[in-house]
Amino acid sequence: MGYVIATANMKGGVGKTTITVNLATCLAKNHGKRVLVLDLDSQISATLSLMSPLEFAKRRKTRKTFRYLIDQVITPEPNPKFAIHDIVQSKVCNLPGLDLLPGDIDLYDEFVVSEMLHQQSVALGEQDFETVWNRFERVLINNILKPVRDEYDFILLDCAPGYNLLTRSALACSDFYILPAKPEPLSVVGIQLLERRIGQLKDSHEHEAKIDIKMLGIVFSMSSANLLTGRYYKQVMHRVVEDFGVDKICKNQIPVDVNVAKAVDSFMPAVLMNPQSPGSKAFLQLAQELLEKL
Repeated sequence: MGYVIATANMKGGVGKTTITVNLATCLAKNHGKRVLVLDLDSQISATLSLMSPLEFAKRRKTRKTFRYLIDQVITPEPNPKFAIHDIVQSKVCNLPGLDLLPGDIDLYDEFVVSEMLHQQSVALGEQDFETVWNRFERVLINNILKPVRDEYDFILLDCAPGYNLLTRSALACSDFYILPAKPEPLSVVGIQLLERRIGQLKDSHEHEAKIDIKMLGIVFSMSSANLLTGRYYKQVMHRVVEDFGVDKICKNQIPVDVNVAKAVDSFMPAVLMNPQSPGSKAFLQLAQELLEKL
């Protein structure tokens, strides 16, 4: 059984998806790992980084997205048409070892989830609805992934910004999490808020089942090439070191590289489109660093 790693930050626009898909690609291409990317963000950025909108539209029309698997948990069909193996797209970008569980622009209806859990609570005679909800978020993604979990060396979960049901469920079932960030005050606040939320998540589940997720590292992507030597950057980094310690900050940071942005237009990670670019080399070094941490 491999590692399940969530990529999360309470703030958006910090390079979360870019890090997820390029890291996954490096692990498959350069280290021969079997990797699955699961897109949990309704913006489907990870999905469209690995397949074209046309291919996604075809899969959505036939219900072959993560939405179908969530629907089977919330409102199960007597005879499900698909299992998770039918929905996983193998060898995305023609790269053996790199698979994708496509996301969807409409993943679930929180009202329907609440209604379903309320009915369960009444049927089971549970007095505490919070206990029922906590149990559900702890097992939702874990149970969906269970049939394929031992088929991969790494399963990378690209979480949406904020702290919704799927992000909490992703963190609950993960072994580690990566915190992408930019050297900006709001990005640092996002780190602090997520750390606080993870602490609360662990506390809320400690009576039922221990959640043992650990931070793998904070990965900074540069918003400006001048930040590395600037006073502003050093002030922000000093705050992060004070809060988390220097060991939690990944040594390899992702530089500004137009090739990384261009790769998105080709629905392919930068490390495949332009492997010699500065950004691609940084992702390769980051993958090596994280493997050494593990």
